[in-house]
Amino acid sequence: MRFIPKAPVLLLAPAMLGACTAAMSDAAPGPVPPSPTGGACNADGGSSFVGQRVSETLGARVLAATGAKSLRWGPPGGAMTMDFREDRVNVFYDANMVVERITCG
Repeated sequence: MRFIPKAPVLLLAPAMLGACTAAMSDAAPGPVPPSPTGGACNADGGSSFVGQRVSETLGARVLAATGAKSLRWGPPGGAMTMDFREDRVNVFYDANMVVERITCG
């Protein structure tokens, strides 16, 4: 049996991971930290953000406006759990990264 060194494969791993990161540049922004004063979500406070482009700054503003403790991004065609959390706001956006609707839960 012939020995094939695994080192070349291991050396390629960081480069392959870097390519994955670069390909995700158009993905939704990262998680937004919980609101320090948040509580139960009120989606009415987020209605003014419909039609705006998705960004981390927008996420923080939605959290503040709705009073939610956590934010969940809803990408187009993305799967989401059906669990209800009264302290979470959901921001759904389209393929152009524009907010379509904001809900609580």
